[in-house]
Order: sequence, then structure tokens, then C-alpha cells
Amino acid sequence: MSGNARARLLDELSSVSRRYMASYALFNQAVADRLGLHPTDLQCLNLLTLEAGPVTTGRVAELTGLTTGSATRLVDRLERAGYVVRERDSEDRRRVLVATVPEKIAEFGRMWNRLGGGWFTLFDDLGDAELAVIVGHMRRTVEFSGQQIARLRAGDV
Repeated sequence: MSGNARARLLDELSSVSRRYMASYALFNQAVADRLGLHPTDLQCLNLLTLEAGPVTTGRVAELTGLTTGSATRLVDRLERAGYVVRERDSEDRRRVLVATVPEKIAEFGRMWNRLGGGWFTLFDDLGDAELAVIVGHMRRTVEFSGQQIARLRAGDV
């Protein structure tokens, strides 16, 4: 591929990426509004459903990049909305864990299923190698975004 063709593709990738991120942020806001949540709270809930079980508020802070104080307030909001409960750790009664409420998570899941019903059909015409490229790109993007978030929070920009 010539340098000009690659430069044009990278320019297009930049433009499409910006539109993609904006559309996802706006979609996230609409879903959060529908559920009566803040967009950050919605994404925290999303991340909690990917965890193996209940987590500490410190882990919520790690997942979201928030301070522990902000993470505590986020958990407070999710608890008031009925999506999580705080429970004592059965192995260490001094520790408090944040656990999702299965019924509310099922409700959350049903909404995602209704909204994302056509998601996998977007990939019907792609082969396994193309899907693997997309998965690899998304993994690298998540890692890169995490690094950039850390830089921003550290004031290193």
C-alpha cells in the first residue's frame, strides 16, 4: 500500500473512530437516562457484571478509575437505585463487598438484549480472521485508553 493510501486510511480511521466514540457515548447516555442512572454508574454496573463475584469498593475504584471516595458515592447511587447491595465478606467480616442484585441485572440484561438484538448480525459477512482483527483492535484500544486515563488523572498531559 502506498504512503498516500495509508495516510488516507488513517485519516478516515481517525474520523470514523471519533464518530464511533461519540455515538457510543450518546447511546450510553440514552440508556443511562432510560434507567435513571448516570452514564458512569451504568458503565460501572456493566463492569461489575463482568467480575466473577462481589467486589470491594476499592475494586470499583480500580475498575472505573475513580477515587475511593467517588467510587463510594457511585456505589451509594447504584444501591439506592436497587442495582447493588453491600454485604459483609463471609471470610473477613470487616470487609464490605458490593454485590449486584440478580433481578435488576436481569432487567438490565433484557434491555441490552432488546437494544443489541442486531449486534451480531453486523459481523455476519466477516470471517474468523477479520473478527480476530476486530477483537485484537478492541483489546489494544481498551489498554491504550486505560493508559491515557491514567495520564490524564496524573496530570501528565
